[in-house]
Amino acid sequence: MAVLDTSIAQPPAATPANRNSLLRLAQLAACVGIPAIVWLAPWNIPGNTKAALAISAFMIMAWMTEVMEYASAGLVGLLLFWYFGVAEPEIVFHGFVDAASWYYVGAVLIGAMATKSGLAQRIASFVVARVGLTYSRLLLGLIIVDFLLTFIVPSGVARLVIMAPLCMSVISLFGAERDSNIGRGIFIIITYATAIFDKMIIAGTGAITARGVIERVGEVDVSYSFWLLAFLPCSILTIIAGWRLTLWLFPPEIESLEARREEVAAHFRNTTPWSPRAAKASVLIAIALVLWLTDSIHGISAAMIAFGIGLVALLPFVDVLDAEDFRKANMLPFFFVAAALGMSEVLRETGGLALLTNTMMSGMEPVLQNRLLAVPVLYWTAFVYHFFTASEISMLATSLPVLMEYSKTHALDPLWVGMVWSFAAGGKLFAYQSAVLVVGYSYGYFRHTDLLKIGGLLTIVEFVALALVVFFYWPLLGF
Repeated sequence: MAVLDTSIAQPPAATPANRNSLLRLAQLAACVGIPAIVWLAPWNIPGNTKAALAISAFMIMAWMTEVMEYASAGLVGLLLFWYFGVAEPEIVFHGFVDAASWYYVGAVLIGAMATKSGLAQRIASFVVARVGLTYSRLLLGLIIVDFLLTFIVPSGVARLVIMAPLCMSVISLFGAERDSNIGRGIFIIITYATAIFDKMIIAGTGAITARGVIERVGEVDVSYSFWLLAFLPCSILTIIAGWRLTLWLFPPEIESLEARREEVAAHFRNTTPWSPRAAKASVLIAIALVLWLTDSIHGISAAMIAFGIGLVALLPFVDVLDAEDFRKANMLPFFFVAAALGMSEVLRETGGLALLTNTMMSGMEPVLQNRLLAVPVLYWTAFVYHFFTASEISMLATSLPVLMEYSKTHALDPLWVGMVWSFAAGGKLFAYQSAVLVVGYSYGYFRHTDLLKIGGLLTIVEFVALALVVFFYWPLLGF
């Protein structure tokens, strides 16, 4: 009876459904309330500037809280810009003709080619089957495969979906359970590395968005080959550090599969014959990679290469992709990238971006002028800022335009600032900060505490790697 009385006297505990409903209401309130505050604020600025800031606040809050799908929130914002006459339609919808948006479309088509032809699986089988039979070597092989697939599968989520069955097959060969060190170690490092590699190569939506903002707002060219070359030492260090940290944090229960050599060899033996479609897809992807890596020589943009190769694959006599593949492609990120770039252009055109820049970055010029101080300030500021954004995509889309405008008006190098800030988006501690981490966590092989451990250590490693690269390697590139 006492228990009953107590339960009645106290407010009933919120159920998960109630908590979710309250959280969603709070998110909706923020998405409506903050733009309203911006609009009603007694600022002595032009009306279209205030309207641009209010609508942009809605878009940013919608992206940060994930109250709507990214593309949907972005398109609603563009419609509001258009409806209220904040800017001309060619300004509002500028993102749809920007090269960054079409780079994503081409990259998706190339990724579809790699998956449909089995090329991604062939690369994985080739590497893993040859690295060795110890757990240590197999783990290193999986990380290397993940990195190599970044070149041809431009979506971190898609790449993780490809890698997951391979990881599970390795775990099963060791006879390990989900909560074993082997299972946790393999899945946590592959998931985390997948999210990081997307920033070191212009492959994932985050890097594509960053490149588009740097080029459009920062008004500097960003080549695929230079970005890859600039972060190549960081990529190598990430592979090595991630491998060693995983072995240290999650020591395997079984060290080697040497006694089951034939079984392992049979498991990774590729029995699928080469088809004409797979051969043609491999040739097209190889052409795209060669053109990307040499874009600083021939001057053809990475976006044009990706989109062009993707369309060639759809041609009737090439017959690598068909209309069904195109229909299955996820084009929502295309609309998100276009909306983010459109928002930046509207803010720039109305003067809102300059106002934000002067407000947010006041007093930081002495720090950013000194690169020795700028690297830790930019990196750790981005790391903290990332806690308040739902993913690296929204983190980059909402902050980079301000940084680019600030860099231009204060005689800083927009490319240098943009690349440091974009790289800092890789450091994460919680699954909500990246769709890749959410998908990896959903497989049930690792816990939040595992993510905190590997994420915290790799965030520090990435900072050290960036500092070394910026101060000792980039000068050798004339950067």
